[in-house]
Amino acid sequence: EHNLDVIKCADHIIDLGPEGGSGGGTIVATGTPEEVAAVPESYTGHYLAPLLERARKLGQVEDRHAASE
Repeated sequence: EHNLDVIKCADHIIDLGPEGGSGGGTIVATGTPEEVAAVPESYTGHYLAPLLERARKLGQVEDRHAASE
């Protein structure tokens, strides 16, 4: 999936890369959207981080830790 609005709502992401085709196939990052956004090597995380920050400021991101309790 390449739609960041879908990715930011995922429970778990497995980010493959770092490039496509023969330059990819390696797990670059795995975890929640917030965890993937914190991985400097993740292109997905690079684009996801500002989207998550904007959503957090607008109150659109739920607390994942509270949901698991």
